[in-house]
Amino acid sequence: MRKITVPFVLALLCSLCFSSGAPAQSDKGAIELNARITPTAARPEPVRQFTFYLLTRSYEEVVHDIGAQNVLPPRNEFIDTLKISTELKAWLKAHDILDLTMPGLDKAVTADDIISVPEFLLAYQHSNSGGVTNGIPKPKYKDADKVDHPDRYKKDYQDYINALKHFIQAHPETVSGMELELTAINPQTKWARIESDKRNAIQRKAPDVAQTKYLVAKVDTDLEGHAALSGLPPGNFWISTLNLDADAGDARLRWDVPVTIEPGHTTRVDLTNLNAIDAHVVSTP
Repeated sequence: MRKITVPFVLALLCSLCFSSGAPAQSDKGAIELNARITPTAARPEPVRQFTFYLLTRSYEEVVHDIGAQNVLPPRNEFIDTLKISTELKAWLKAHDILDLTMPGLDKAVTADDIISVPEFLLAYQHSNSGGVTNGIPKPKYKDADKVDHPDRYKKDYQDYINALKHFIQAHPETVSGMELELTAINPQTKWARIESDKRNAIQRKAPDVAQTKYLVAKVDTDLEGHAALSGLPPGNFWISTLNLDADAGDARLRWDVPVTIEPGHTTRVDLTNLNAIDAHVVSTP
């Protein structure tokens, strides 16, 4: 048998050490971030003791997906749920209007609309009652005749409606103000409540989904606005504040910034007004 010499054994051990030891370069990466906000006409201020989240998906996309699951009802279906007359439902479907109390409604309704839609007729009558409008026709029909003398009632009512229609056409300024009488049945109030419920549902759910499904790590900044994360897997990520606002002076900002982590490297990210989202104008889908 061949004799194994000491030098041979030492060489073999060295070879094993180099072949099975730790790699020369780590397969993990790191992030160093610096967050600052610049208020109007002021110096940049560090974002102190604020939590940033590293996500595998853009928070904006998370919000969009949740919004797609909480869709608003189609407009015509919403109108069908309203407790209003059939005539008003048909008018709303034919016009791009839900707010019946908006300024300028008088320009959107015609004399025929006022006569044919019960809610409009009642609102017009109320806004011009009490002798405030000179020359407005007075109804001559009597409710008692509706049963006792239906033909007379029908004729007197139609005469009043025709006279009122001609008066409205001759005096369009008398339509102004009738929107104030439509507050109680205004569809915009219910629609705004539905929109608000949707926004609130998204604001509650999106942060939970982001942290449950897409969170890699989170970190708090120090008093200088600095923070660091290490031992991160390589790939494409987003640095996000979720739905939280960082503020300084008159500035309120959020971040949802893409970042690429490479193995064995430290990625430095500056978070400023330039790559932020202005929280004052944030809209929820």
